[in-house]
Amino acid sequence: MKLKIKRVMLALCMVTCLFLSACSTAKDDASSSVEPGLAMTLQEISKDTLSQFANMTDEQYAMTLAQAEKSGYTAMATGLASWNSVKDDLGAFVSVDDTLVTKTEDGYSIEVSATFEKREVKVNIGINEEVSEYTAMSFSPVYTTGENLTKAGMNTLMGMGTVFIVLIFISLLIGCFKFINAFEQKMKNNAKKESVAAPAPAPVQAAPVEEEELVDDLELVAVITAAIAAAANTSSDGLVVRSIKRAPSAKWKKA
Repeated sequence: MKLKIKRVMLALCMVTCLFLSACSTAKDDASSSVEPGLAMTLQEISKDTLSQFANMTDEQYAMTLAQAEKSGYTAMATGLASWNSVKDDLGAFVSVDDTLVTKTEDGYSIEVSATFEKREVKVNIGINEEVSEYTAMSFSPVYTTGENLTKAGMNTLMGMGTVFIVLIFISLLIGCFKFINAFEQKMKNNAKKESVAAPAPAPVQAAPVEEEELVDDLELVAVITAAIAAAANTSSDGLVVRSIKRAPSAKWKKA
């Protein structure tokens, strides 16, 4: 039994050694694909860039960012924005610890490990094949496990707190519905009471129509005929009254 365990442990050790050897060989091949002189130049460029960023004032940062955006240097503008977002967490620049240059499809990639006053930072810089323009640039501070756990905890508390606040607000809103219904019912009851208490309006009585005593039609015709004959100074035999129309009372009053 012990012999089998030793054989298994030996096999695991051999696999681990082969894996580490393969990784080391791949890394060496990537580094060896860049000429030593060019690799040194790219390393110096990366160190100078990091030093310039670290010693840049706020006014210089604003001017450099505006110039990069105006000239269309997207990678430089992105790198400046990345640096501005992490510089307060880094502190003063101390040193460059390690630099690795590798060949990529569109140029070269430079990975820089630097130490600052507060923490380390990983810088990734991309340069085109002509070594005339940056193609990428980013800054990634190295946080401790405690800091990462603290950030994760704060994010969790913020998310859960927001969810609970929204749930409490919804609960209060739903709880207010019963008061709204009670208020509406009270208003309806008050309206019904007012309608019952109000006295019914008295019926409007029509104004009495004055009955006029009308004279018999035949007598009226005789009187009109006689009046016309007298006015015309003639006999009433040739006069015939065909119709009688009632004139407005106002005209009679004026006559």
